[in-house]
Amino acid sequence: MRQQSPSSWAAICVLIAAVVHLALGFSIEFSVDEAHYALYAQHLAWSYFDHPPLVGWIQWPLVTLTSSEGIIRLIPELLWILSCYLVYEVTVEVHHFIRGRNAGYLTSALPSTNLCGLMAVLTVIAAPMLHILAIGLLPDTLLAPLSLGLMWMALRWLSKDQFSIGDWIITGVLLGLAGLSKYTAAFTALALLLVFLSTPRKPWITKVGFWIATLSALLLITPVVYWNWANDWISFKYQLAHGGGGEWLWRRLGAYIGIQILVFGPLFILGSVVFLKDCMHATKLSLLALFGFFLIPFAIFVSLSGGGGLPHWTSPAWFCLAPFAGIGLAKVWATQHRYWIRILFFVQIALCCIGFGYVLSGGISSASVKSNPIADLYGWKVAGQKAAGLAKATKADGIAVQNWTLGSRAAWYASPIPVYVLDQRQDQFDLWFGDVPKGANVLLISWSGMPYPIPVGKKAAFQACEPLDSLEIVRFGQVLSKFDFSLCSHWQGPGQAE
Repeated sequence: MRQQSPSSWAAICVLIAAVVHLALGFSIEFSVDEAHYALYAQHLAWSYFDHPPLVGWIQWPLVTLTSSEGIIRLIPELLWILSCYLVYEVTVEVHHFIRGRNAGYLTSALPSTNLCGLMAVLTVIAAPMLHILAIGLLPDTLLAPLSLGLMWMALRWLSKDQFSIGDWIITGVLLGLAGLSKYTAAFTALALLLVFLSTPRKPWITKVGFWIATLSALLLITPVVYWNWANDWISFKYQLAHGGGGEWLWRRLGAYIGIQILVFGPLFILGSVVFLKDCMHATKLSLLALFGFFLIPFAIFVSLSGGGGLPHWTSPAWFCLAPFAGIGLAKVWATQHRYWIRILFFVQIALCCIGFGYVLSGGISSASVKSNPIADLYGWKVAGQKAAGLAKATKADGIAVQNWTLGSRAAWYASPIPVYVLDQRQDQFDLWFGDVPKGANVLLISWSGMPYPIPVGKKAAFQACEPLDSLEIVRFGQVLSKFDFSLCSHWQGPGQAE
């Protein structure tokens, strides 16, 4: 490492990770969420049922040009690289801020700036969950660099205690774009407000720039507000119910915390503990306020996890923790206590490599197809194309599935044939394709990984379903899943069939 500067090594490591991401991205089909958000780009709107629109808008240029998963995945990869760059720069700014506010503190007590930046980037690269955001575009992939950008602007405020009009405008635009990315951007906005409130004087509230920033942010999120107003606020209602989850259980809370440590890695924990213990000094209040970019969203998601939650929801918060963890790890490294850093880093990298290999292999062979989660990433392209061909040959009125998670891949790979979701849960497919027309004949796709009974009988809505064809998905000699295609005739509405 002595032959290259820490900043060069950071760039080299990000480049190596990016090559791995792209190789994987060109090798596998869309996941359920990726296909869903790619459909956003095919059906441009001011907003959508389950998320704000930026995740669809940003894909629109590529989706109009190609259906290649690998090409479309260039967008999340570039956003991940941008996030890594911002992690490095924010780490440098935090380092400078600490030194600038601790004039009497020995310079040797803090490690070099570039070493801190390198450690922060390596902490991100060694986190298994954050690679998912680099391969598949999720709202969190967008929110991560925007949260880091707002954290950078918060540092500029703390360093100068004032903003130019340009600084205020940038802050307002970043806030607005964050709001267009995900509703949980409200937690990031709360963290930014906490930084402003942490300073002894509060002149910002009387500044024209502050109100320009506020107006800019509100103007940018106007499409989301307008769309929800026009659609009976269904997105807000859904998110409130979705975030609350089901029955609150302590074991879910414990499991969620354990999963967080596993998928983001103990390097974050080690570095952050050392930072809080040894690197705060005279800037405690300001740095604690900056910690809000991690602590506020993380604490909210953990508190809600007793009712249910997904581990990647906290990803932008962990990105914002990386600068602090990087400085803490660099301090440990500089004092020659390197053993645990080496061990944890290589264990986490090994977990990442095992995960990549597991995905490429198609998962572990099992007697129960449903037990293989990787099976979900293979077969939908050929199944969608086959379904489209069968639907045209039988002159069906569309394609039907019995769960929205099956619908997103079917709609993407069988486009432009309409796809109907037969469950009673309201979702985005109801807005895109509406209800199944009365008396319609549709092609039903059944997938072995999520089996449902054929919808015929007293509690179903078709008079009859005739099997047409089936398709087995095989990878490296093992059967991953099976698709069955049936022509279901005479839709009578939910629960109306005799």
